[in-house]
Parts: sequence; structure tokens; C-alpha cells
Amino acid sequence: MFDLFKRDGGAERTSWSERLRAGLAATRARFAHPLGALVGRKPLSEEAIAELEAALLMADVGVPATERILADLRLRWKRAGDRAEARTLLAESLAALLASLEKPLVVGPERPFVIMLAGVNGAGKTTSIGKIARWLQDQGFSVLLAAGDTFRAAAREQLQAWGERNRIHVIAQQGGGDPAAVMFDAITAARARGVDVVLADTAGRLPTQAHLMEELKKIRRVIAKAQPGAPHETLLVLDANTGQNALAQVEAFDAALALTGLVLTKLDGTAKGGVVAAIAGTHPVPLRFIGIGEGIEDLRPFGAAEFADALVG
Repeated sequence: MFDLFKRDGGAERTSWSERLRAGLAATRARFAHPLGALVGRKPLSEEAIAELEAALLMADVGVPATERILADLRLRWKRAGDRAEARTLLAESLAALLASLEKPLVVGPERPFVIMLAGVNGAGKTTSIGKIARWLQDQGFSVLLAAGDTFRAAAREQLQAWGERNRIHVIAQQGGGDPAAVMFDAITAARARGVDVVLADTAGRLPTQAHLMEELKKIRRVIAKAQPGAPHETLLVLDANTGQNALAQVEAFDAALALTGLVLTKLDGTAKGGVVAAIAGTHPVPLRFIGIGEGIEDLRPFGAAEFADALVG
């Protein structure tokens, strides 16, 4: 089995850490004042806690996760006593909650290993596929892309552009074709060519569109027929800007597809980065990757402690 959580050298880690901190600056700003109010305090002020609670809720952490974080913070503060340092303790409380999401993607021995991606329109799914493809290549895997979004011509062209950029073959049909047939053809081609991983794109859809969710289930069934046991990973791509609505998407897509992981994009364009904690506190599906920019290197595996530190500062 191959672990995709490998890192390449200290300089690269530092660079990603800096980009992550920069991307979460808008969310981090929400915590500046309440954390400042805690500096130098020995007993934990209820007034300061109330202000911190409001900041967490405004960052879309959500009520259940906020309650868990604050309860954990109180315990840590009590144990730390005179050594209490607000930012450090909050980062530790956040990291403890987020630890349940830190389960890096692992490519198993099956060949081809099939990763199916789903999500609502505009979440950044096709772009994420291109970036994940590059990540897989960096780990030494050969990749094939399946253009299962047959309804939006731009999606097919965008995926083909990523294929050209990464020198990866793309299996596609003309607009209006059967997406399930694309998946079958892609898996057959990957098997014939000895390709390691198939990344299967699907058309964006809202979880309230029952007929389109049924189509997604059909695509999944066809993938299983083409490759027994597949898809080996079913990932939901989420836009961080949707905040608490992301939870409803996780619940709906998980019920339909039995998700194995999440990809959270556009964290650099929102003050709602706390939605990661909301997911951990309410519906903890593993967070495989997070995205903080448009560059091909700006999608990386999720690390709980690293994320909590960047979120709090």
C-alpha cells in the first residue's frame, strides 16, 4: 500500500505552511480580539469565553463543535494554570477535534485503483482532479482521467487541458453521452494499459436533485461492474465558502454514495475556515485534501495540528 502523505523536504513543508497561514488569514482575524482578551489571565474569564464562542460561530465552526472546543479549552486552561497561553491552548483544542479527519489517502494494491469524485456545481471538482492527478504522479503512480461530466462541455475541455498539462490520457465522449459508459471505457482502458489509478469526474449536482443523485448511484454501480470492489475511494469536493451548507452536502452525498473522504477547496477565499471543525464535530468523514489557491501545488493532504496552528496563529 502507498501512503500519499509523503512530504518532500523541509523547504517544501515550510512553503506549504506559509501558504496555509496566508490562506486562513481571514478566518484567523476573527480570533484575534477574543484571544487577546485572554492574554495574561489566570482564571478563565466567562466574558472572554463568550467572545471566543461568538468568534468560533462566526467562523462557521457550528454549535456542536464550538461546545466541544470550549469544554476542552477549559480543561486545558485549568491544567495549565499560570502557564496558560490562550493561542496555544486553543490550537491544541482544535487539533484534538480535527484529529478524526486526518486520515491520508492510501492507494491500495488494486489495479486500476478507482477514485470517484462528486460535488455540487462550482465546488472546484475538475480543478481538484487535475491537482490530485499531479500529486499521484509525484508519488510515482500512473494516472488516467475519466471525463464523466458529459453535460458541460467546458468541464470536458478543462479536464483534457489538465490531462495535457500532466501528460495524462483522458477518456471522454461527446457532449450528452452516457457518463456511466465513460467510466466503463476508462476502467477497461486503464486495465489494458496497466494504469495504476483512474480519477473519475462526475457532473456537478445539488443533493436535492433526486434524479441526478440517482444517476450518480448508477455511475457508481457501473464502476463496480467494470472493476469489482470499485470505486475504492469516493470523494466529495466541497467549497469552503458555503460554510455550514457544506455539512448538508456531506450528509446527503454520504447517504447516497458512502463517502470515504472529502476535498475542501477555496479556503483562501473565505472567513469560514472553521467549517473544517464543524465537519469534525458533526459528520467526521476523513478530509483527504485541502486547497488554498489556484496553483497546482496548492492542494495538499490535511494535517490537523498544522491546520489548527494556521487557523489560530
